[in-house]
Amino acid sequence: MSNSVADAFWKNFLGSSPVWYKQTIIAFLVLNPILLYLLGPFVTGWFLIGEFIFTLALALRCYPLQPGGLLALEAVILGMTTPQMVFEETLANFEVILLLMFMVAGIYFMKEMLLYVFTKILLKVKSKILLSLLFSITAALLSAFLDALTVTAVLISVGVGFYSVYHKVASGKGLGHEDHDHSQDDSVHDDNREDLEQFRAFLRSLLMHGAVGTALGGVCTLVGEPQNLLIATIAEWDFIKFVTIMAPVTMPVLFCGLLTCFMLELSGKFGYGAKLPPRVRTVLEEFEATEQQKRNSRTNARLAIQALVAIILVLSLALHLAAVGLVGLTVIVLLTAFNGVVEEHQIGHAFEEALPFTALLVVFFAIVAVIHSQHLFTPVIDTVLAMESDIRPGMFFLANGVLSMISDNVFVATVYITEVKDALDAGNITRDEFDQLAVAINTGTNLPSVATPNGQAAFLFLLTSQLAPLIRLSYGRMVIMALPYTLVLGSVGLACVTAFI
Repeated sequence: MSNSVADAFWKNFLGSSPVWYKQTIIAFLVLNPILLYLLGPFVTGWFLIGEFIFTLALALRCYPLQPGGLLALEAVILGMTTPQMVFEETLANFEVILLLMFMVAGIYFMKEMLLYVFTKILLKVKSKILLSLLFSITAALLSAFLDALTVTAVLISVGVGFYSVYHKVASGKGLGHEDHDHSQDDSVHDDNREDLEQFRAFLRSLLMHGAVGTALGGVCTLVGEPQNLLIATIAEWDFIKFVTIMAPVTMPVLFCGLLTCFMLELSGKFGYGAKLPPRVRTVLEEFEATEQQKRNSRTNARLAIQALVAIILVLSLALHLAAVGLVGLTVIVLLTAFNGVVEEHQIGHAFEEALPFTALLVVFFAIVAVIHSQHLFTPVIDTVLAMESDIRPGMFFLANGVLSMISDNVFVATVYITEVKDALDAGNITRDEFDQLAVAINTGTNLPSVATPNGQAAFLFLLTSQLAPLIRLSYGRMVIMALPYTLVLGSVGLACVTAFI
């Protein structure tokens, strides 16, 4: 009896995850108290970061919320941080929480219009290189004025829409078939499997170009990323001042980033270059024609409302009329009210994607609280500040870049800009040196961080979205596909910071 109960507990623990994965998580939980006792909280804190990265890296084996949450809970129990510190880190990022809860859900109610627009683009633009550049440029432009997570939510919604359409047909079902599980390949006909794999590769490349585009555009303006606004506030820069002082770094990086996109599609290296299979294009054309025939006055009215709300969304965010999350809530209210979505369960579907990631992000903030509580980054900061002033900006860029690959960008920027402001107030550096270091901090936390999903919230959102397992986009594959961008953005950014700042 006891054996059967023990077996049941073991099977229930992390569900269908592989046995070796379960054993590894248990090993982490057992190891951490021992490390804390033998080596102290500082070393254990770095081990904890590595363990958490492991859970992110294997997100397709098990959603990181559960194993990462267990690690975070243990850290609190062991006294490596406190519940109050976790709360303060979460509260400091409350706007991001609201954004995920409401903006992502708001985008869900726009998917009909988004699928319509992007289907037109996909079918009209036959060149994969041009299409990739278009995705990257559009994401960059939008991210310069909107939040990267909002832009990523749009890309995810479009990707899921395209994939579900073809997967349904590849499984022998009609376009009008409603009851279809596109997460399972059991029903896919054998003669369609090769096209499906190629379509997955095609979508992966487009999504990665778009995700990197959010970083290219997000670094350019005061509102592009949360840390940008934080740095600008402390530095007392307005919108124009921010754009101009960053331009010697951001403009060359933007050009080189787009050139990298072109070269990757041309060469077909690092997982890029896959083209839209002819049979998939045919299916999407049939889908577009079918949808065109089905459209009536009510359908057109819905599309018109969604387009109008999209304009309101862009203007509201560009002019900063309210916090991003509140704008998202406004989008939900307007779209549901004027498009006839009045039942609770209909509205509930919109939150299925957003809330799990919101919970995961709070767990992430708990790990950041450990970093903060144990001062894990302090030695790096002290070492860089002790260097000669002429090499300090470049070293700040590198130090920020490395740390932002494994930690929250906002946290890294907060720690660094606070330390630099304290140095300015103490008279240890001049105002010009402060401005130089602020530029290095902003670009350092935005550009090299594309190396891993840990560094970019948009990347992490994409990795843990429902789209990632559909197109076989794992942590390792994201790192490989991001590598050329990391090298180009990091090296060009460093060169510009060193030469022009």
